Amino acid sequence: METKQSTEQFKGQARLPEFAIPKRYDLYLKTDLSECTFSGTVQVNLNIVEDTKFLVLNALELVIHQVWYTTSSHNQTYLPCDVALDGDDEILVLVFDEVLGVGEGVLGIEFSAALNEHLKGFYRCTYVDGGVKKNMGVTQFEAVEARRCFPCWDEPALKATFKIKLDVPAELTALSNMPITDEKPNGNIKTVYFEESPIMSTYLVAFVVGVFDHIEETTADGIKVRVYCPVGKSDKGKFALDVAVKALDLYTKYFATPYPLPKLDMVAVPEFSGGAMENYGLITYRENELLYDDLLSTAARKQRNAIVVSHEVAHQWFGNLVTMEWWTHLWLNEGFATWVSYLAVDSMFPEWKIWTQFLELTTDGLCMDALEQSHPIEVKVHHARSIIEVFDDISYKKGSAVIRMLQGFLGDHMFQKSLSSYIRRYAGKNTTTEDLWSILSEESGVQVNSMMDAWTKQKGYPVISVKSKDDILEFEQLQFLSSGSHDDRLWIVPVTLSIGSYSRRKTFLWDTKFRELDISELVHSSDENSSSIKEKNRETCDEHLWVKVNTDQSGFYRVKYEDKLAAQLRKAVESNCLSAIDKFGVLDDMYALCEACKESLSSLLSLMDVYRKELDFVVVSKLIDVCYEVVKISGDAIPDLVNELKQFFINLLLFSSEKSGWESTSGESHLSALLRGRVFLALATFGDDKTHKEATRRFQTLLNDRNTPLLSADTRKATYVAVILNTNTTNRNGFDSLLNVYREANTVQEKELVLRHIASCPDPTIVLEALNFMLSDEVRHQDIIYVLAGISSEGREVAWRWLKENWELIFNKYGAGILIHHFITDIVTLFCSNEMADEIEEFFASRVHLSFGMNLKRSIEQVRIKARWVENIKREQSLQDLLKRLARKKS
Repeated sequence: METKQSTEQFKGQARLPEFAIPKRYDLYLKTDLSECTFSGTVQVNLNIVEDTKFLVLNALELVIHQVWYTTSSHNQTYLPCDVALDGDDEILVLVFDEVLGVGEGVLGIEFSAALNEHLKGFYRCTYVDGGVKKNMGVTQFEAVEARRCFPCWDEPALKATFKIKLDVPAELTALSNMPITDEKPNGNIKTVYFEESPIMSTYLVAFVVGVFDHIEETTADGIKVRVYCPVGKSDKGKFALDVAVKALDLYTKYFATPYPLPKLDMVAVPEFSGGAMENYGLITYRENELLYDDLLSTAARKQRNAIVVSHEVAHQWFGNLVTMEWWTHLWLNEGFATWVSYLAVDSMFPEWKIWTQFLELTTDGLCMDALEQSHPIEVKVHHARSIIEVFDDISYKKGSAVIRMLQGFLGDHMFQKSLSSYIRRYAGKNTTTEDLWSILSEESGVQVNSMMDAWTKQKGYPVISVKSKDDILEFEQLQFLSSGSHDDRLWIVPVTLSIGSYSRRKTFLWDTKFRELDISELVHSSDENSSSIKEKNRETCDEHLWVKVNTDQSGFYRVKYEDKLAAQLRKAVESNCLSAIDKFGVLDDMYALCEACKESLSSLLSLMDVYRKELDFVVVSKLIDVCYEVVKISGDAIPDLVNELKQFFINLLLFSSEKSGWESTSGESHLSALLRGRVFLALATFGDDKTHKEATRRFQTLLNDRNTPLLSADTRKATYVAVILNTNTTNRNGFDSLLNVYREANTVQEKELVLRHIASCPDPTIVLEALNFMLSDEVRHQDIIYVLAGISSEGREVAWRWLKENWELIFNKYGAGILIHHFITDIVTLFCSNEMADEIEEFFASRVHLSFGMNLKRSIEQVRIKARWVENIKREQSLQDLLKRLARKKS
């Protein structure tokens, strides 16, 4: 009883006690893939920093067989009198009769466990070899899953070196963070020895055991880079290999710090919970995030692959070499890796204009941070297991956008100089946000922390209201929330604005609620030297003297213009006076204000109407996104006008579709291919007859010849959507044909495309069949997210009933991980009524779990936001006449 009481002191603690600090792990694992088990021994070199009878470390779902502690000074061995595993707190408490004195020693633990199938810790996944399904072993330790594999001090600040040895089947490949030093065969087993690693956190330890082909290159600094692919598909890794080699060279120069390891391996894993994981020297990816097929991968997928690879390689510096001290500062990893990945891709592929597409990422962050259930970038994480709740769009999308804003304010050169100083100073160490701000302040002379605290330590962002009176602009800042409410928080806002021309520009910092700006000098200044606006547009632009606040969308905030300024800005868009980035921003802000009931749907539709002649990919892409959202909300708000609305949106896109055409042209740009895919997918979604007929013809050709050149990777989505939208229970040929395409596909790219659309059918019965198929053995756990993301509005009620009926099965089968978030979010957020929000709250009241509580609250808040928007739209009087007029108007 006394021992039990003494161990109780360690329960419910956010962090491990600081009795001992690990310095080195010697880890030996024996894997049995046929029985799906593993066993091992870990010997940890410790520095005991205060006299103690306890050693407390992390362990979860492990069986502990033997424990000992040996001092380095006297070689004296101590055996614990009690070994207590606490599953709730995920700790292993070792109790000793004698005091362990201050000094160095080695803790040894023998243990065993099962290879789980939940895609976390050391888990098993399957691959097919000669038609036979076989097992392989993979690790995924971020954030707190290393403890499922071996007992350890599983906190990012407790860095150590790792010496790893694995017993694996002789015919398999074993990989870890470091290069192999030796392999010793022993019958059908071999022992693989790896070099000792540099100092790193436990969540970055990794190993993979499986069958692969690989390709390799060497960087200018002699770093060997390899891509491990499924057998027979090594050619699909060539693009990722090329990107990784270039990214390593680029980051080495940008951070003025060499890559710290002798090799970098990248592995395509058949089952993986996330997109990729930046394990030190051994990056793991789900297959479609690493493999690129020249024929079957879309332009969007190629771009995505480049960004993901660049992001994970960036982590080797931001996250691995320099690591956040605790999960509170996770955004230092994710925000910077995201931002710098765009910098790298822009350097490699300048023709992609990737920084304009960074706007889409910023918008996602703005949407998430406009919820009352948002959280600060620098969120307080009290329990490591709750990290999954903040590992979201705020940490890496808002985080990267705020970094981009700061970069713009300080200037590129100063920002790069500061970051390289930060990396060099803290290499091998752990940092907080304040450490970064301190170096940026030292280098720039600007008090960065006082400017940035409001952006990282408090949630949300402002909407800036702009009015004009003579030559005075009047500004007011309020917190922007999609719910329509606000509070009195203030931000230090770096404001940029242009007046009638990009040569007439003003930049200032603003930290008060109200501000007036005299623009008389800008209004009356000469524009003769401007090269930003075409000569033929200059007179038109000056005549209306538009005002654009947040020029180049450099700031993380919304802008609301009074009616007069909004009308002038609309004319500037129509006259092509604005850059693509600012056209995007004007539309994005208007949509957000409309959703928050700060602007009418009529105003939004009138603005959309002036984008008819637009051809820039990022602008058309934003236009399409807004179209999708308005159609969804209109099904509940104005169901009698949905057809007119869809016809209006079809008309908006006719110009860009005619310019794109179904067929690619020789030498066309990457952005042209992106545009074609998005435009025809939208036309198919809105039910354009001409698109459906052509899509059906091309699909039939595909069924007869899987290699037909008539259906490119970029237009397949449009084809599949047209097919599924014309499917129902009495004519289910399209659904069955898509399932056959899925079953016969031998690439992950093709399988993903089919899964994304099989639940998009307007017939609820087909949707239900798709959901049940999703849970079958034919669909990998990791791929369930694609089906969930495609559920049609018409199928939402049956999807909700299905989720309730199957909840216990789903939760027990897939565990409390990222996948559960998708089951909740993708189904719950299809609804637009307070009644449904109440029903959802009631259902989950007794089922809420630490891992998804915040996610559930956000989803319900989004339902209530849409319910409010529905009621606001219903009250608009002139909407019907406007829509009928817009639907009849041709491009």
